[in-house]
Amino acid sequence: MDYVNASSDYLSANPSWHIEDSPWKATQIIKMLKKNNLHPKFIVEIGCGAGEILNQIHDRWEDKTVKLYGYDISPDAYEFCKPREKDRLKFFNDDLLQTNEKFDLLLMIDVFEHVENYFDFIRKSARHAEYKIFHIPLDFSALAAFTGHLMKLRHSVGHIHHFTREMAINTLKDCGLEVVDWFYTLSELELNYGKHNFNGKVVNSFRKVLYTVNPELAVKAVGGFSLLVLAK
Repeated sequence: MDYVNASSDYLSANPSWHIEDSPWKATQIIKMLKKNNLHPKFIVEIGCGAGEILNQIHDRWEDKTVKLYGYDISPDAYEFCKPREKDRLKFFNDDLLQTNEKFDLLLMIDVFEHVENYFDFIRKSARHAEYKIFHIPLDFSALAAFTGHLMKLRHSVGHIHHFTREMAINTLKDCGLEVVDWFYTLSELELNYGKHNFNGKVVNSFRKVLYTVNPELAVKAVGGFSLLVLAK
């Protein structure tokens, strides 16, 4: 899927660039920061998309001196970002990996599953900050494998790699990172993607009950969850 050119395939398939999910994603990031008592002064997001996650953190994070920077190679994404710029929030239609910039915290939110050589991408990105927060869709589940959902994700949102929790965490470790903390995020349940169709409502009802009883089984059997990881 093309992200780099203007009027890209990704924009055509996702005209909102998932802005509507940004407040929820920012909530997960803030939760992780507070849980680990982290107070970064300089935050960068690589593959920042529409920029609304950083905008939410800018407005909601208690430290009003923190400076935030978003990098995305897509000109389409940058068009979404530009109106969100503020004194402490800047965006760049540029490749962070081609710079020498250093930050306290790097955010990589739903990004490396799109990248062909994701090991190299993670290693190079990690050099730009002491702490990193990753949000990783856990696409691979028994239900996804049996229903062909993985190929739907490949064509609709460009996921060319699919992860379980174990695969995601070990990928970060293989890249030389220390995993400090992690927790599941309930993306399908809390964003309620299936609310507009009967099958989606039924699956979400089952997903909610199963997660309450056995979270690990729900993640592996039904899917619809993501992983938030703090690493250094």
